[in-house]
Amino acid sequence: MTLPQTMAAVLLTGHGGIDKLDYRTDVSVPEPKAGEVLIRVAAAGVNNTDINTRIGWYSKAVTEDTNSGGSEGFETVDDDDASWSGTPLSFPRIQGADVCGYITAVGDGVDATRIGERVLVRNMLRTYVDYRPYECWTIGSECDGGFAQFAVAPAQETHAVNCDWSDADLASVPCAYSTAENMLHRANVGAERVLVTGASGGVGSAAVQLAKRRGATVIALSSVSKADEVKALGADQVIDRNADLIAELGAGSIDVVVDLVAGEQWPTFLDLLRRGGRYATAGAIAGPIAQIDVRTLYLNDLTLFGCTFQEDEVFANLISYIEAGEIRPVVAKTYPLAEIVTAQEDFLAKKHTGKLVLIPPKVIL
Repeated sequence: MTLPQTMAAVLLTGHGGIDKLDYRTDVSVPEPKAGEVLIRVAAAGVNNTDINTRIGWYSKAVTEDTNSGGSEGFETVDDDDASWSGTPLSFPRIQGADVCGYITAVGDGVDATRIGERVLVRNMLRTYVDYRPYECWTIGSECDGGFAQFAVAPAQETHAVNCDWSDADLASVPCAYSTAENMLHRANVGAERVLVTGASGGVGSAAVQLAKRRGATVIALSSVSKADEVKALGADQVIDRNADLIAELGAGSIDVVVDLVAGEQWPTFLDLLRRGGRYATAGAIAGPIAQIDVRTLYLNDLTLFGCTFQEDEVFANLISYIEAGEIRPVVAKTYPLAEIVTAQEDFLAKKHTGKLVLIPPKVIL
């Protein structure tokens, strides 16, 4: 098999607006190092972290919600802490935390029989940090990712998947579903009353399905226009995200809150929790700054989980759920990789339910 020397890819050239995304067709094809595989990317999902990284939202200098700078970026960004890990990014960077594709070459020490496998890459990579606890790289942030025709990844974090889903379906899983499963895993969710915020988004829609899989009664927050779609995912009850939640549900009525939104409504989420309840978060798209009454926290014996790092079993479990047919993908729309700007604009408009997925030009090998 003769691999091409160059490929199509989207280069992020710096923190800022959509103009920082540069679609090129002359980018060098990466070579797998020892312990790595080369993947022909078949599909790559769009995620909040792509937007957040591009606009530098992770910087503590930014206090607004993601959408405020989604198209144009922010004026107040400190490049030194503008990645999710707090380590400055190097540019250009190929983003894309979701990598679905086919192994086309292997580095030293990797079994060549893996060539041809259809795979998903764990988005939170531990190989590059020697599997130290609470450390990881996000593919597409600390190393190049899936917005290209080819990508490299550690062989032991590249999982073969056997199912009848399309490539776009599989590409909807790595970031969104592992983020959702990680929150449920950390909060040890079982057959309880669970509130999921942002339930029509990629992570939220995954959380609804995954919580139902665990036997939970799921109350989902969504816009009224998407209520039927969220209900179809398995939510037992869908409430308007702008409703008075205490009036609708009652104080102390929820066992676990799974939150991707934060923002001004955040204090209400703690009021909804029963004594001994748990709150898990992996996002703050409505704004990262919130006020807490510490008395609510300690007098009610609440537990708060910040969820980024993922134990190894989280992603492995997802692969098993897929192969057992226990979850199903929610792909709203696909786009050619060259139309990444349109895809991100649609993502920011939040008019869809589920995931938006990019398809690179097909490579004939």
